[in-house]
Amino acid sequence: SDAGYCDLSSIANNARDFFLLGPSAIDRTTELTKKCTSSSEFFIPSDSSVRLLAPIDGSLVGKLLCIGMNYVDHCTEQNVPIPKEPLVFSKFGSCIVGPGVPVAKDLTTEKLDYEVELGVVIGSTVPRYTSKEDVSKYIGGFTVVHDVSARDWQLEKNGGQWLLGKAVDGYAPLGPVIVTVDEMNMEKAHSTGIRCRVNGEILQDSNTNQLVFGVDDIV
Repeated sequence: SDAGYCDLSSIANNARDFFLLGPSAIDRTTELTKKCTSSSEFFIPSDSSVRLLAPIDGSLVGKLLCIGMNYVDHCTEQNVPIPKEPLVFSKFGSCIVGPGVPVAKDLTTEKLDYEVELGVVIGSTVPRYTSKEDVSKYIGGFTVVHDVSARDWQLEKNGGQWLLGKAVDGYAPLGPVIVTVDEMNMEKAHSTGIRCRVNGEILQDSNTNQLVFGVDDIV
């Protein structure tokens, strides 16, 4: 079978360095993938020995900023008001794990919960007070994130601050891929299906057209 992966380490060893190369990285990737057949030196077969990690290592993530209650349908099902301004909270790089890594239930929580989120990967430094019209030039790509929460620690303890309920190690499974902007522009990012599967069962099925604040608003 030709099913497998293309080794891009000749371009960059990690996603951060890839995006720092700028648009040339996508051009070089396009050329390399054209050569990446099953007989190529760049080809990695997809079999049981291959384990997918997060597409960007948590140790390379400077900031992992999150927006709460940012889907209209999610606010409706929770019976809470739609926010008038973004509700910002943080996770840490240590929250990031690969897409197939089991989520461990911490012994201190009885209210472990799931949420699927659109992940926006910033590809270069965003100047302060950047206009919405210029946001797209700073975006490297998009991915999917599982925003795991300990609801009791998020909402019932720690004075109502969300951090401890959101930032436990492993509480942000990410990936399996980052879709670069040549394949997903801002318009498509605002109109794509997004789902959460837990133990193989689809528990959330929405669309990014339900976003309260779009990517350009938030960035």
